[in-house]
Amino acid sequence: MEQKVNCAEACINGCVLGNKCPNIEFREAAAQFIEETSLDQMLEMAEERLRKKMMEPPKWILPEDP
Repeated sequence: MEQKVNCAEACINGCVLGNKCPNIEFREAAAQFIEETSLDQMLEMAEERLRKKMMEPPKWILPEDP
């Protein structure tokens, strides 16, 4: 039986499943990104995304009718 883990809560201090983690490919991709991308590049990417988000029209979230 596959073990279900809420990664956002259980893995705050590191992955609790180790190599059995179902998200291991994302962990490897993130590690590669961090290794190959300078902090300045990451900050530029974040600033660009923030600029785009600020230019988007507001999104209204309306409650569903009962």
